[in-house]
Amino acid sequence: MQQTIKADTGWRIWWQLTRPHTLTAAFAPVFLGTMIALPEENINFTIFFAMLTASIFIQMATNMFNEYYDFKRGLDTEHSIGIGGTIVRNGVKPKTVLNLAFLLYGISVLIGIYICMESSWLLAVVGVLSMMVGYFYTGGPYPIAYTPFGELVSGVVMGMLLILIAFYLQTGTITTEAVLLSIPSMLLVGGIMLANNIRDIEGDTEGGRRTLAILVGRSNAITILMSFFIISYGWIIALVILGYLTPWALLVLLSVKKPATAITVFRKNLQPLEVMPAMKNTAVTNTLFGLLLGLGILFNHLF
Repeated sequence: MQQTIKADTGWRIWWQLTRPHTLTAAFAPVFLGTMIALPEENINFTIFFAMLTASIFIQMATNMFNEYYDFKRGLDTEHSIGIGGTIVRNGVKPKTVLNLAFLLYGISVLIGIYICMESSWLLAVVGVLSMMVGYFYTGGPYPIAYTPFGELVSGVVMGMLLILIAFYLQTGTITTEAVLLSIPSMLLVGGIMLANNIRDIEGDTEGGRRTLAILVGRSNAITILMSFFIISYGWIIALVILGYLTPWALLVLLSVKKPATAITVFRKNLQPLEVMPAMKNTAVTNTLFGLLLGLGILFNHLF
């Protein structure tokens, strides 16, 4: 049964094109990586905001590439759930969406040049690779999003790598602690993509995708998503017990209701529109987890 989605108007057209529920995948890791660096160095807030802006712009551009190429491949229709709908519902020309994505990439490159001038030009290589992943996630002849590796790639690049870059920009090095603390972020960002693929499993199957959710089946995919949540929270508890973190890090447990709700909604509902709250709670989990863990590190530093 098709579900009718109203077209957006005015500024909402462009806001929805960015797919705002995914932008936390760019914000939370940059904030967390910077907070991890706090005990090591004084924070350079100019670099922090530059990194944050570039990361958000790259995520926005990635979403626009997704919108463009899914339309070109016939996957998006006016009834599709979870898309910006700028092309299929609001009549914006596909080329406009593509050009806007490249414009955001161009701005990110300029910001990246500034960041490299203030730190290391080695980051230029990392930045280019990240942008290539963003483009080839849905672009090119073999899109990453059409394979079982979408969650892994997005988790490593938008989760772990963003934390390590943010940490490196403040300290000039990478530590074991930074790597250990980036693992939950990797899982939670991958979880956002997995939740998306669980919601779209029927349409993606018809469109010829071979996502992880399709390969393992809906029920198993939900179980995998639940394991991402459990491992992430368990990981922090273990680091506290082992002495890598202070009990302040247990602030992350204040967010545990969000993933629990996400799994419950996925288990009880099948229709894409019905599981949108699960998508939102998965994204919010990533945001709250990163914020609370970062705040825990900050409070330990202050008090």
